[in-house]
Amino acid sequence: MKRTLLTLLLLPFLSHGQPKNKLYSSEIQQRQWVDSVYNSMSLDRRIGQLFMVAAYSNKNEKHVAELERLVNVNHVGGLIFFQGGPQRQAQIANRLQGQSKLPLLVGIDGEWGLRMRLDSTYRFPYNMTLGAVQNLDLIEEVGKAMAKQSKRIGIHFNFGPVVDVNNNPDNPIIGVRSYGETREIVTDRALAFMNGYQSEGLFATAKHFPGHGDTSTDSHHNLPLIDLDKDRLHQVELYPYKKLFKNGLSSVMVAHLNLPAYEPNDAIPSSLSYNVVTKLLRDELEFEGLIFTDALNMKGVANYLSPGEVDLAAFKAGNDLLLFSEDVDKAAIKIKEAYELGDITESRLAYSVKKVLGYKYKVGLTKPLVIDQTNLVEELNDAVYDDLNTKLYSEAITLVKNNNKLVPIRKLEHEKIAYVALGDDDGTPFLEMMRNYTTIEVVAATDLSRLKDYSLVVVGYHKVDNPWRNQNFSIEEKAIIGEIAKDNKAILVSFAKPYALSGIEDEIKELDALVVGYQNNTFAEQAAAQIVFGALGAKGELPVTITRKYDVGTGIKTKSIDRLGFSTPANEGLDPVVLRKIDSIAQYAIDQQITPGAQILVARHGKVVYNKSFGYHTYQPEYPVKNTDLYDLASLTKILATLPMVMKLYDEHKITMHSKLGDLVPEFKRTDKQDITLKDLLTHQSGLVAWIPFYKSTLDSVSRPDSNLYRTQFSPDFPTQVSEHLFIKKGYTQTMLNEIANSKLASKKEYKYSDLGFISLKQYIESAYYRTLDQLVQEKFYQSIGANRLTYLPLRKFDAKEITPTEEDNYYRYTTVHGYVHDMGAAMQGGVAGHAGLFGTALDVAKIMQLYLNEGHYGEEQFFSKSTFEVFNACVYCDKGNRRGIGFDKPQLAGKPGPTCGCASLTSFGHTGFTGTMTWADPEKDLIYVFLSNRTYPDSNSNRLSKENIRENIQQVIYESIVK
Repeated sequence: MKRTLLTLLLLPFLSHGQPKNKLYSSEIQQRQWVDSVYNSMSLDRRIGQLFMVAAYSNKNEKHVAELERLVNVNHVGGLIFFQGGPQRQAQIANRLQGQSKLPLLVGIDGEWGLRMRLDSTYRFPYNMTLGAVQNLDLIEEVGKAMAKQSKRIGIHFNFGPVVDVNNNPDNPIIGVRSYGETREIVTDRALAFMNGYQSEGLFATAKHFPGHGDTSTDSHHNLPLIDLDKDRLHQVELYPYKKLFKNGLSSVMVAHLNLPAYEPNDAIPSSLSYNVVTKLLRDELEFEGLIFTDALNMKGVANYLSPGEVDLAAFKAGNDLLLFSEDVDKAAIKIKEAYELGDITESRLAYSVKKVLGYKYKVGLTKPLVIDQTNLVEELNDAVYDDLNTKLYSEAITLVKNNNKLVPIRKLEHEKIAYVALGDDDGTPFLEMMRNYTTIEVVAATDLSRLKDYSLVVVGYHKVDNPWRNQNFSIEEKAIIGEIAKDNKAILVSFAKPYALSGIEDEIKELDALVVGYQNNTFAEQAAAQIVFGALGAKGELPVTITRKYDVGTGIKTKSIDRLGFSTPANEGLDPVVLRKIDSIAQYAIDQQITPGAQILVARHGKVVYNKSFGYHTYQPEYPVKNTDLYDLASLTKILATLPMVMKLYDEHKITMHSKLGDLVPEFKRTDKQDITLKDLLTHQSGLVAWIPFYKSTLDSVSRPDSNLYRTQFSPDFPTQVSEHLFIKKGYTQTMLNEIANSKLASKKEYKYSDLGFISLKQYIESAYYRTLDQLVQEKFYQSIGANRLTYLPLRKFDAKEITPTEEDNYYRYTTVHGYVHDMGAAMQGGVAGHAGLFGTALDVAKIMQLYLNEGHYGEEQFFSKSTFEVFNACVYCDKGNRRGIGFDKPQLAGKPGPTCGCASLTSFGHTGFTGTMTWADPEKDLIYVFLSNRTYPDSNSNRLSKENIRENIQQVIYESIVK
């Protein structure tokens, strides 16, 4: 049954299942208001309602004054805003709305959000990028988000969605403004957008009727020819409109086209054609919504009639609202003259004017509209839109070629990767995100000879993110890609219009993998990098054909390989407002000189959602802490280095929980410690003393390093470096083991935290694999998971400026401890110990913790079995008052102190470190927390970080932020 106009108007605003009597009541109220207003209007005011005039907030007072004249003298019905800014637009809109006797309808061309026209506002993906997204619910969310932004700034119409089927890749004006080249791609996404936008009580406008896709002419300059027969038009170009009409589309914009199938006179553009607007759109397709012309200043129509004449012709053709008239005064006179001559009937005028009034009624324009400018810019750029954009680009990025399943990149330990940047825009977000996964070396396009030293080359093609600019590859760029692909295993990631790839069909044949990123911005670049490295799976499909082999619909699907990814708090079920409280706690710690600086990371569901650095390396504001700076991890070494190696040995059945220390480490045979089991050692239930101050016995009478045991330079007899200018005598580690062997052992086995067990286990691990511990963890774990900034002996790999200092030592080494391990016992072992010595970043710590949360799995590699992890994470002596797992620390037991906020689950695990570090993971919440600091600088004696519960308070905030 054909819908009535009023029913059509009401559809977007009615909840499902509303009783018919309420609908009838609403219709009656609207008719009464519309009739009342219309009957009170003079002819001039009625005619004025037909115009939506162009307004700019970046123009001068003269322009605004002219708008005021149009409102007060010509009684125009609405405004279409173009370039400017949100605050200025709000001021102008309020000023004009305040002067208009009848509030104005306001529209904007915001196809990818307000940013299409306004600075300081938000930008969503182009439609063609959305065409690659297969989750239509996300497209509907885009519509809702854009409607909320429109409503906030007093806009009622978005002149979108674009429903042009862009089946001509040479189209100069539609292109990426279209969802794609098939009617289905366009229709499905346009419908989803429309539903989202209109669900918020605003009006969507499908354009450019009857279809602007199959032409290579820009209607801004000339009249494009759409030389298609009626059957083809109905099968393709008109198909989306018919679907949208059935679902309650509010309005349509008619294009300026030469459409011989419906208008035989090629001197009459479609927007001025009665055959097109009335006979086709209104009568044949039964559309009863509001009909806009496209802008009447465009040459595609302005070349055919003079100002005023073109407006009259457009109205007579059947349009309701005349957009961007070049001369409202002349146009109003022409329409009035035609009315007085009977060329325009009263019923024709009333039909359109009452329709305009009906739309005003539906958006509440029965009373003055005032835009609240308080926090306007902030609200238009709310973080919730970043949440949505993050999802959209993650779903859009398209993998179209993938020889030998190169993407995602696996076996990082076997790859040496170079990055070559092409194009004219910034690729920093792409590079930085790739570097979160492994070491990436930048090679200039002018120095390709260097690429022979690399196993894999990633080429990023970065073009300025502007839909109107040529983004095609230059001759030189094509040659570079050809040369790289011929001689190297290579991946091309293109952050440009997909059509740009049509020009490098031959080069694509040589590439091993091709990823389409669609646009060059932070969201696209970060999502593409995560897909390349397997933190995200590829889901997108090409919305258009790029070559004969890679046509529309192409899209190779991949799955995440459980590498740590990146997302937003809200997308992972955390309240970002609550989570931001971390900032104030961290800043308090800095301001109160509790610690010079800190790194804090939060990850959930395998995604980093918070990774920030605070303060400086020292209390001098010289080197701000960066996320890539390394901290001395202290006792986190136990669970990040020694424990994974022990778990691997256990998994390989080389040790059991009942293995005895005397069998593992020969120095303990025939001592009272030989029967200590591995389980008791790792749970700190062995009876070993807490700590032995090994260094004190190596000091002379004035508490300086004894010259019999130390030298200031390396020599074969003094090979072990303790600090910058201090080397200890060869074999002193054996002396330390003997001290442990001879130390007092408690008669009763009860919980007492001790470093000595982990110091001892290092000896067994190294003997089991015939390699040093630092080499082993690099080879067995860190290289494979891409933890390239997790290391012992950091000065061998990194500049001192990338490492935070730990203490001004005035009791042993008498120097600034910087890049050398703070723990004295670990230092005496040359910086590589089982209980301390590891340095790293919060991100790389989180990678190991994610491996644990994955129960031994990371990046498609199983490092140890799930059952092994479960054994080591068990609290085996809880009934004896010992909260410890096997190697891991665990949450405090009821009524006792402990390491956490008290809010972590009993299955959670982690560790803390003397230098002011902490990492914790919670399987039940799928949560990781890392806190790194150098609270020991310049003096380790005062531990206000612990006394004021800084780490625990931050952990409490994290748990409070969990909403789902």
